[in-house]
Amino acid sequence: MHIQSDPGKIWKTIVSTVIGGTFEWFDFMVYSYFSSTIARVFFPSFDRGGSLLLTFATFAIGFLVRPIGGVVMGMVADRAGRVKVLSWIMVLMSVGSLLLGLTPGYATLGLAAPLLVLVGRLVQGFAVGAQFALSSVTIYEVAPPDRKMFYGSFNMLSLGIAGMLSSGCSFFLSSHLSHAELETWGWRVPFLIGALVGPIGFYIRHHIGESDEFHQMQARPAARAPMRERLRDFVRENGDAVVCAMGVMIAGTSLNYVWNAYLPTYAQYQLHLSLSSSLHGVFVTSIVACVLSPVFGMLADRVGAYRLFCFFIAGWLTCVFPLFWYLLADPTASRLMIVQVIGMLFVTLQGAAHPGMLVRIFTVQGRSTGVAISYNTSVMLFGGLAPFYISVVARFTNARFIPPSYLFGTGLLAIVLVLVTRTGRRVLQADRLERGQRRAARETGMQRANSGDRAV
Repeated sequence: MHIQSDPGKIWKTIVSTVIGGTFEWFDFMVYSYFSSTIARVFFPSFDRGGSLLLTFATFAIGFLVRPIGGVVMGMVADRAGRVKVLSWIMVLMSVGSLLLGLTPGYATLGLAAPLLVLVGRLVQGFAVGAQFALSSVTIYEVAPPDRKMFYGSFNMLSLGIAGMLSSGCSFFLSSHLSHAELETWGWRVPFLIGALVGPIGFYIRHHIGESDEFHQMQARPAARAPMRERLRDFVRENGDAVVCAMGVMIAGTSLNYVWNAYLPTYAQYQLHLSLSSSLHGVFVTSIVACVLSPVFGMLADRVGAYRLFCFFIAGWLTCVFPLFWYLLADPTASRLMIVQVIGMLFVTLQGAAHPGMLVRIFTVQGRSTGVAISYNTSVMLFGGLAPFYISVVARFTNARFIPPSYLFGTGLLAIVLVLVTRTGRRVLQADRLERGQRRAARETGMQRANSGDRAV
């Protein structure tokens, strides 16, 4: 069954993509919000800083296997079918969440408890390694040519929905349960709820066919080549694009994970603000992300996604230190909210176009693998490990200005990687040419309309 580019088929693909993406982000956000509770449950024999560090290390472990899972499942998807692999990804993600939600604490199982949590993170990390890549490719291939970034932005919409659900659920539990209830069983509820999403996503995705582009690719002899030969062809044809795609992802993923995963902990431990104030801010900023993701996706289609990326980097490098100075000058819940909203505007401004930007620069036969490698490597090195990096440095120095320094450095690296690659310069030039062509077409249309008015 082929997916045609009609609205019904496109929106069915988008719904399945949003469900999968929401599930992915929901789990990681909830883990970070309850990191201090998880630290006490599974690492009670260490001091507060040491147990929190081990909790973030376990959080980071899942990201270490994401590139492996992305490459393996991406190559399987390019041969066996992207939708089929996406369906089974949902099952594996559910297994990881279920294992974390049901594992007894250290007091009951001893060392086996944190080891089981580690296994759950590894299973989930391997599974989600291909989630974003395959979802992005699937949407891109069924979207109309002039609306690739807009439809791709719905893959990032799941980030906002996950933020609302995870912060809302965490806020409700932390507000209505006692400290003992929250530590005994309350923190497990979001993971058990998340595990139920997997079968729903599997059912929806299982009833979606592959795109026409995928079937056309499968008909080529190269699609049936041995894996070693396909890997060699991928490196030759897409190696430069991988570097460019990593540049695209680095700034957005570092900002996203610092803002949504580390900032609530930073506000608690460094600014002595309540967890509820951080969760309230995440909820509000997630609404902003949901509303603006499609808007910025349309903007990227009009002005050029890579031109918008350069604008984002320039603005972010200018704002990151003043934002933290403003917050540290008077750490209050209202100032934290303002900083969170401004940061989320930057996340959404560039992140909305991420799916289309990444898929666009790879060949059809290398899309799943290329997006998986670049996305997961960037998320692993600069996103998922960011809370761990910052926590390590915080144990030995003043942590107050570590987050903005980290974000400034990753933003600078991002723009350098895009501009030094042939692929980055090529797509920037293409964006400028397309912008010029659209302007010329509008002027020609206006001239014809004026000529018609004069003739009348």
